[in-house]
Amino acid sequence: MVEMTETRNKAGTKEWIGLAVLVLSCVLVSMDMSVLFVALPFLTTDLEPSSSELLWITDAYGFLLAGMLITMGTLGDRIGRRRLLLAGALGFGVASVLAALSTDPGTLIAARALLGVAGATLAPSTLSLIRNMFHDDQERATAVGVWTAGFAGGAALGPVIGGALLEHFWWGSVFLVNVPVMLLLLVLGPLLLPEYRDPEPGRFDILGAVLSLVAVLGIVYGIKQAAEHGFGWVPAAYVAAGALVGGGFLYRQRVVDNPMIDLALFRSRRFSVSLATETLAIFALVGYSLFTSQYMQLVLGMGPLEAALWSLPTFLVMPAGIAAATVLAPRIGNANVMVVGLLVSVAGYVALALIRTDSGSGHLIVALTVVALGIGGVVAVVTDMILSSAPPERAGSASAISETAAEFGGALGIAVLGSIGTAIYRTTVTDNAPDGLSSQELDAARDTLGAAVDTAATLPGSSGEALRQVAFDAFTREMRITAVVGATLLTGAALAIGMLLRGTTPEPATQGETAATEATSEPVG
Repeated sequence: MVEMTETRNKAGTKEWIGLAVLVLSCVLVSMDMSVLFVALPFLTTDLEPSSSELLWITDAYGFLLAGMLITMGTLGDRIGRRRLLLAGALGFGVASVLAALSTDPGTLIAARALLGVAGATLAPSTLSLIRNMFHDDQERATAVGVWTAGFAGGAALGPVIGGALLEHFWWGSVFLVNVPVMLLLLVLGPLLLPEYRDPEPGRFDILGAVLSLVAVLGIVYGIKQAAEHGFGWVPAAYVAAGALVGGGFLYRQRVVDNPMIDLALFRSRRFSVSLATETLAIFALVGYSLFTSQYMQLVLGMGPLEAALWSLPTFLVMPAGIAAATVLAPRIGNANVMVVGLLVSVAGYVALALIRTDSGSGHLIVALTVVALGIGGVVAVVTDMILSSAPPERAGSASAISETAAEFGGALGIAVLGSIGTAIYRTTVTDNAPDGLSSQELDAARDTLGAAVDTAATLPGSSGEALRQVAFDAFTREMRITAVVGATLLTGAALAIGMLLRGTTPEPATQGETAATEATSEPVG
């Protein structure tokens, strides 16, 4: 009897092929976050957007993606996760064509916003479908690891694929690459993916959806403003307003008959600690990435495509960390794998804390690779723990919460570490700037590293070289200090996990949950 149950729980060939299709869509969602930056100089020349329009071209996708995740995850639980996934794939393909053919900034902004809405359907739908396709714990952990690697790979491949396309085609080609994959998903999805929905979803909470959107958009926008302009009253007002609306959203989830998110999930230590760990890991990884491209391009003098290629090992090693975590988790426990992964990342940040102007690309890439190796394994484990902590009918909502936490972690990392780094850079340049600079030249030099390099190029011989060296030293100093911050935070997270999660075990699904899963899932194929 046990052998028959284990056989039934094992995934077949169609499930694994279906996983490949799901992961391919995840690659594109992640890639669309980074590919635009390579195309910006080209589309700016063609469309001539204002500075405000350019800001919304870059931000519309991420804002709508973050803001709609909870709504779309809950909607998938109600109408069917496969149905929502296919609708999102169709919308993503149409919006990609619209973006590629845009002839004015307004159209491109609208297309990027539509891409964000469609992308918000794909991430929670794919992860929650994995919850229903892979019932064996180890197979599901492997599938989640592959899913995590897909997102990491998309972020790495975006600049490389974008640079290669722009060598031969116009800027719109970076969006058209999405279309064939989405067509493939529309064709193969109904054949390979099961349908699943909550058998008793209740009425959809429209007011809750609006509150969640406003709350996330307000907080994310405020954080982004703080990252770009420094902490002040305006960013604080947006964050406070978003938090206030978020409080109203959470209160409504406590009293409404059919809440969008199950607040009882947060009473599970496995769920809440895993969610906090994911947020902190993404905070450190994304926040520090703000410095790496500038170091390679401005300090080491690389071009954008060369810097993107040098960054590939950092992301390509993440699958190795994910695979190692997936193999070790059943043997030594999820908590121990998380602790080891965080400490490996700490070792990478310690190496980054030793970087200097003349360290070269090897030092940077090796250190970042160690960081990515550890964090890749941690994120894969915590994602599986978050998913398995939720009952099957709430998998979409749990997936959306996980993705939203990751978005917040990245935004906070850029804002907080960016602000710390900026303060260190400006103070160091002010204290060590060479004599003879005008007030205008000094203001430009301490504003950003790019402005300092441009200002140094206008100065005569030794003065320009002296300013450039001061700016490089200041920038590497901020890299070292923010690396220490990252190492400290992740060390604290490792200690907290060791105390809070050691010895915890997954909560098995009840018979009712298992029956609900089987009753509302169509046969694969």
